[in-house]
Amino acid sequence: MDLSQEDWKSEFESDENAFLLDVRTPDEFEAGHIPDATLLNINDPQSFIEGIKTLDLTKNYYVYCRSGARSAKACQVMNQIGIEVTKNLLGGFMEWEGETA
Repeated sequence: MDLSQEDWKSEFESDENAFLLDVRTPDEFEAGHIPDATLLNINDPQSFIEGIKTLDLTKNYYVYCRSGARSAKACQVMNQIGIEVTKNLLGGFMEWEGETA
């Protein structure tokens, strides 16, 4: 599900079953990320697939990248392996106005 910045942030903050997933590269992550995000680099397909297979299928995943394109793809892959709730941040980290680390 694609969500606007406002809706994504609002749902994430009120979701007690939320899991925050950053699918950018390690360099992008180090340059700045949303606090408490877990990094799984979608540009490294093998480690990305291995990583998502270890995730808790019952969590609600809030997924972001730089602009929203890679995270949309990540959500599709996650849905295919059985993760039902994925929420893509439209506009990605480039448009993020919340807290950063």
